[in-house]
Amino acid sequence: MNVNPVCPKNGAPMHRGVRPLTLSYKDESITFDMPGWYCDECEESIHTGKDMKVSDRRLNRLKALSEGLLVPESIRRIRKKLRLSQEAAGVLIGGDPRAFQKYERGDLLASRAISSALVLLDHDPDALAVLKNLPAAQDPAPSPAKPQA
Repeated sequence: MNVNPVCPKNGAPMHRGVRPLTLSYKDESITFDMPGWYCDECEESIHTGKDMKVSDRRLNRLKALSEGLLVPESIRRIRKKLRLSQEAAGVLIGGDPRAFQKYERGDLLASRAISSALVLLDHDPDALAVLKNLPAAQDPAPSPAKPQA
């Protein structure tokens, strides 16, 4: 049986809901609905890991916009335009095989280098051939050296 948490300040029962939350980064701010457990008698709240992903993703978006980096939707649009899987994009453009999955969900902020590469590839998709012809894109990752007996 699930029991609602009680407020750590006053012991009142807490209820699941959303409340507006404002995050600020540099000179920018964003207000959004933050899910969580809220006390009706005071301003106390409790947030689960899943709740925190909402604010983490919003903060990453705010940072991307403030720093002139690509937002998740733009990253996904460009990757699809290039007809790359998320794994292939991570190997060819940078990061790791799961990096684009994280960029596109908003869990990880794309670096300036990744954003710049994607902007260039969006402008000139044929330039992807240059990356595909690099030796690192053709050879599998080197195996760790085996200890000599």
